[in-house]
Amino acid sequence: MRIGIISDTHGLLRPEVIEHLQECSLILHGGDIGGQGLLDELGRIAPVKAVRGNNDKEWARHIPLWEKLEVCGVSVFMCHKKKDIPADLQGVKMVIYGHSHKYADSREQGIRFLNPGSCGPRRFNQEITMALLEVSESGDFRVEQIIIPHTGRALQIPKSEADRERIVRGVIRGIEKGMTTKVIAGKNQISPEFAEEISRMYLTHPGIDADGILNRLHDAG
Repeated sequence: MRIGIISDTHGLLRPEVIEHLQECSLILHGGDIGGQGLLDELGRIAPVKAVRGNNDKEWARHIPLWEKLEVCGVSVFMCHKKKDIPADLQGVKMVIYGHSHKYADSREQGIRFLNPGSCGPRRFNQEITMALLEVSESGDFRVEQIIIPHTGRALQIPKSEADRERIVRGVIRGIEKGMTTKVIAGKNQISPEFAEEISRMYLTHPGIDADGILNRLHDAG
């Protein structure tokens, strides 16, 4: 049985992702889906099991915060944030989570922990990734990381913390004044892509401030 594992699509379903999912019998989504329409589109490919992410708001009330399921005898637990994984995972063989947009695959106390990364909008210079899970009738399983090629321009994130702080606060001031991304980029002498990334974080994460954005830039850099 082949299973597609994706997360953090944020409303974007790339053609390359659809292609990799075509031969899957089941699709697992680790949250931050982005809309019911995306789930409907996935459902036309294969049955879908999904958990709710922190950015999945009113429309996603019917989607559980966590899900436990059996796949060919393999017990799988899913939630969006790693910190929400329960301490008691008795009987669980695999844990799937998302949120960080970074691919991770580890084994702890006999349990496989998998974050497929993000195959939605690209964050900073991170890879666009998903995973394929092959489960045999005997319950053995194999995970394959899939990297989606990205042809866009890489973000040039300043190395200096002082430069980062100046730029982030400048972009936020521009957003609050209603400036366009192009104007904001010019005033702060940064690429439009970098200005768009900071704007995206500020506008799509309610309550985030300059310090929160700087922390994300630090993780990315």
